[in-house]
Amino acid sequence: MRGRFITLEGMDGAGKSSHLSWIPDFFASRGIKLCVTREPGGTPLGEALRQMLLNTTQKSHPDTEALLMFAARREHIAQVIEPALSSGQWVLCDRFTDATFAYQAGGSGLDWGRIEQLEAWVQGELQPHLTLYFDVPSQVGKQRTQSVREPDRFESEGMAFFDRVRAGYLKRLKQFPHRMHLIDSTQSYEDVKVMVESIILSNCF
Repeated sequence: MRGRFITLEGMDGAGKSSHLSWIPDFFASRGIKLCVTREPGGTPLGEALRQMLLNTTQKSHPDTEALLMFAARREHIAQVIEPALSSGQWVLCDRFTDATFAYQAGGSGLDWGRIEQLEAWVQGELQPHLTLYFDVPSQVGKQRTQSVREPDRFESEGMAFFDRVRAGYLKRLKQFPHRMHLIDSTQSYEDVKVMVESIILSNCF
């Protein structure tokens, strides 16, 4: 039986990384071992491109960013995601294509349709079975990232960029309401955890 593909999405500072720390144990307690991976990254090529893309000293053209994202994604799908799913393993990925629509189309203004063309070419029919979208107002996300670490290239962008990123995510949510579930991440950690558990149980078991 083919495995399930689950993704976590949200702008920087939305809190998804905090919850990524316990979700694998939640599945393991129900007899499911996850392949946990991330984008950009997941393969040697993907991790190298991640360092390039997040580097604060060099800013690429939005077209270049999108092409690099999808180059890394193609390798990620071929080397990690598809083999795991085909073998019956479940995959949990920290960001996937929804992030490209949010950051490169929403944030950087790249044409939405061009990214859809890349998505169709690189992924074919592959889409996540379930996407947990952690949502916070743009100002909250930016304040959170500034308080915990040195910002990377995207985190260093201005508030207008974050507003567009959030709008990109919400647009994607309207396109795929059957798989994308919005989580109000302004709530307490425990309240968000309860919501995430409920969504997973309702959609995966």
